[in-house]
Amino acid sequence: MSRTAALSLCSFLLCSLWIGTQWGSTSKARGEEEGGQQLRYPPNKIAIIGAGIGGTSAAFFLRQKFGRDVQIDIFERGEVGGRLATVNLEGLEYEAGGSIIHPLNLHMKNFVKDLGLSVCQSQTSLTGIYNGEEFVFEESEWFIINIIKLIWKYGFNFLRMYMWVEDIMDKFMRIYRYQSFEYSFSTVESLLHAIGGNDFTHKINCTIDEIMQRAGFSQKFIHEIVTPAMRVNYGQNAKINGFVGAVSLAGTDSGLWAVEGGNKRVCSGLLYSSKAQFILGTVFSIEEKTRPRRTGSTLKLFEVSYQTASGTLSNLYDIIVIATPLDNGMSGINFLNFNPPIETFHKHYQHIVSTFIHGCINASFFGWQEPPAFSLSGILTTENSKLFVNSIGAVSPVKVEGNGTVEQAASHRIWKVFSPKSLTEEQLRLLFVSYDSVSERKWLAYPQYNPPEKCPPIILHDRMYYINAIERAASAMEMSAIAAKNVALLAHHHWYGKVDRIDQEDLHEKLKSEL
Repeated sequence: MSRTAALSLCSFLLCSLWIGTQWGSTSKARGEEEGGQQLRYPPNKIAIIGAGIGGTSAAFFLRQKFGRDVQIDIFERGEVGGRLATVNLEGLEYEAGGSIIHPLNLHMKNFVKDLGLSVCQSQTSLTGIYNGEEFVFEESEWFIINIIKLIWKYGFNFLRMYMWVEDIMDKFMRIYRYQSFEYSFSTVESLLHAIGGNDFTHKINCTIDEIMQRAGFSQKFIHEIVTPAMRVNYGQNAKINGFVGAVSLAGTDSGLWAVEGGNKRVCSGLLYSSKAQFILGTVFSIEEKTRPRRTGSTLKLFEVSYQTASGTLSNLYDIIVIATPLDNGMSGINFLNFNPPIETFHKHYQHIVSTFIHGCINASFFGWQEPPAFSLSGILTTENSKLFVNSIGAVSPVKVEGNGTVEQAASHRIWKVFSPKSLTEEQLRLLFVSYDSVSERKWLAYPQYNPPEKCPPIILHDRMYYINAIERAASAMEMSAIAAKNVALLAHHHWYGKVDRIDQEDLHEKLKSEL
């Protein structure tokens, strides 16, 4: 054989080997298992159900993990943003859902930065706490006077509360480090335990009232300061679980901010950035399907059936991510032919009504004697069966053209009222001397918290994940983003068999030693 012929034969054999390798890759592109080995090639299609902050965050993180060639479909029966929404009043938009973001919410901060969005700081305003008969506390424009009043009424409880919340936030921040190292958790409890140990898992099984009393806080302080924070943030009292209670108290911190134009812009930005295909339709069933392979084995896929304006359609997917509450049939999704059956959840969600009123508040209803003029911009309430509102606050539009300000007369402003039921005409006349416009938005806003809490599973089935499981511990924009990244990491690790990145113990100490 000549040297040229030998080289040609060698080239042919190498080429054949390369083609065979590529053919093998193609044949396993749908994630075939061979000899019991884990899946090694990207999934073809991923479905996300729900385009709120959880679903759009999941699309963003799944794209990062699985690459550009995976098709991601995101289903939504309403508007992109879900419970992040605005309401229009007199030609301007106001936040109707999740409205404030904590300065330590790193996922939300990174989203805003990556998407090129602008932020606006929460406006400073004077707040009073009303017990149904009188104001038990009123803020002053002078910081030192507020400190003196707080110490006089509550001792050092207020300072101790901020130190207590700061300690919780310090532990909570560990999750960002764990996720940056791509660690994930298969249950909400294991995630909480990883960042806060037994203390955090204990908090979801006790009320914030019980936990703070054991920590030495007075009942008067809990009733007059802590409970109003629970009522404005979660429409509930100090009987909610201790973890969500701590999240609520963190919302009383300074430096709070929002996205200019509305927080829902983060969702639409993440949707665009992920290059996910948006499908406006209602998913009514998910069914596990078995398909034969050419090798004689079988492949399991999920058939998603949904209703659109064009009719009933269905698609097959390798991975399913559910980012909408499944409790009490809220999603309307039927799970068909799963073995074992998908668990049914029976947690109720809190009904809350946000009412926006352009009017002049009736200061005398709150026992405010004029003069001087009513100077409070926010009214929180203690628990009192006679009260028909949870809170009242003056609000600004999410975006203002021109010089960035809205001129509002001191007497006539836009007020947002949180209440458990729709306000009647009589109640509106009690709250306002006069009003021009009223706009109402009803929500099933967050779970009704009643510890001890049993969190739903994050893993509903092999390759089917549930982002909203984390809401049973605490419901917040950042919690949904954390859950979305956890699910994206979990799906990726399961697909590629990276079990060493799931539910690892003592991560805090482990990462300290690695560094």
